[in-house]
Amino acid sequence: MGSIPDPGELSELTQPSFDEFQRQTSLMTSCTLLWKELSDHFSSLEEDLKHKSEALKRKMRTLDTATSDSLRLLDRRETSLDATLQIALRTLDTRRTAAITSFLDDHADEDGGEVDDATGLVLKLKSFCLRMDALGFWTFLSAKKKELDGLRAEVPVALAECVDPAKFALEAISEVFPVDKRGEKPGHDLGWACVLVLESLIPVVVDPVIGKSRLLVTPTVKEQATEIAETWKASLEERGGAENVKTPDVHTFLQHVVTFGIVKNEDLDLYRKLVIASAWRKQMPKLALSLGLTQQMPDMIEELISKGQQLDAVHFTYEVGLVDKFPPVPLLKSFLKDAKKVAASILEDPNNAGRAAYLAARKEQSALRAVIKCIEEYKLEADFPPENLKKRLEQLEKVKTVKTEKRKPAAVPANKRTRASNSNGGPMPPAKAGRLTNAYVSSFPAAPTFVRSPSHGQYPAALPPYPSPPHMYGSRSPPANPYAAYSPEPAPAIAGSYPAAPMNYPAYGGYGNVLAPTYQQAYYR
Repeated sequence: MGSIPDPGELSELTQPSFDEFQRQTSLMTSCTLLWKELSDHFSSLEEDLKHKSEALKRKMRTLDTATSDSLRLLDRRETSLDATLQIALRTLDTRRTAAITSFLDDHADEDGGEVDDATGLVLKLKSFCLRMDALGFWTFLSAKKKELDGLRAEVPVALAECVDPAKFALEAISEVFPVDKRGEKPGHDLGWACVLVLESLIPVVVDPVIGKSRLLVTPTVKEQATEIAETWKASLEERGGAENVKTPDVHTFLQHVVTFGIVKNEDLDLYRKLVIASAWRKQMPKLALSLGLTQQMPDMIEELISKGQQLDAVHFTYEVGLVDKFPPVPLLKSFLKDAKKVAASILEDPNNAGRAAYLAARKEQSALRAVIKCIEEYKLEADFPPENLKKRLEQLEKVKTVKTEKRKPAAVPANKRTRASNSNGGPMPPAKAGRLTNAYVSSFPAAPTFVRSPSHGQYPAALPPYPSPPHMYGSRSPPANPYAAYSPEPAPAIAGSYPAAPMNYPAYGGYGNVLAPTYQQAYYR
């Protein structure tokens, strides 16, 4: 049995290990770092949760506001139905009375009458609208393209007289949209008239109480408008596809969709392709926003820039408010630079140097005018002074004027043309004389009855392009027929007469004139 050591006795002390100290130190350092990492992690989680909580609260507040606005709008729409209905009934009654009056009016029945001023124009348009004569309205309107500026203000006023403006507009443009009914060769384009009618319809069909958020279009007409849009989309491939369809057709379709409020989210890609393909139209930026392409506008602007349509991109940036992201001045300078490159490439055509110079000048002039107009429209004179551009445009105009004057042929009086080789100074034949078989008979003075030449061997042997005139056998007495010299049949020989002598009347074509081939070529050139 061992003895228990006395606590008062000193026990043997062990030597501390340095390696153990190092291990303990490393462990403490690792624990400290781990603690700091965990602390930072939890702090980050706390901050993240705090931010997400704030964002969620903001979304909830936004949702509450949107819900309140929607409920208030729904309540307003519900309460405004009675007021809108009363207004519509009064308007309908007024239009019906006016339509009956117009129908009974003798002047309203004269569809083919002429109008001399703006007042007569609007009265004529109102007459068609009151009687719901869509075909007559369309025929009259489509013939007034020269008065387009005045029509923009008058057509909405006239459409307001219709009993059903939306239906009237569809019937009017149905002559050319969605399918042109004028046959294989329809003639001039009438897309401008379709767009005018559709644009003018918008202020007429908006709700008079709550505005554009509700259109006064009956379900039947809206369904008909949807069918028309689907018909147009079905024929898109026949028109060349979204990228190649004619711009007037594109503009009409997009305006049709916006006017009748039948925009579809599943067609946004199609709308974007159509807008990009016809981006040079002035109304396209506004239509793009109305079609719900606001979120895609930055990408659309970049696509226009990549295609070299910087000028169109500038219009889009101002419409959507992205001027800070897409500064206009660098875009305009880039547009001018590209236009100069195109002009230089046109000048490299070796086949037709004169034509190439003319086309290159036109290309640069068009670009300069467009940029100057854009600078003035958006007040960019401080950032991009247009003085140098205007000077360059004036230089190109002067060069064009000089070249045009050089190419202009010298004017020759029509009734004073004479032939230099004609010793008698006779008048020139008419311009179309050579195209007629017997034109020379009436184009020259009557031949003399007899002319005798003292010598016959001095006449040169000519090579005319036409047969030589018939020989005339002379005698002391004039022939019975003074025009026998012009007969294609040779005259019979007369005994004792002189040999054939050439006539001294003005030579036509190559009749006995060695210079005739040269004149012939110059005259009919």
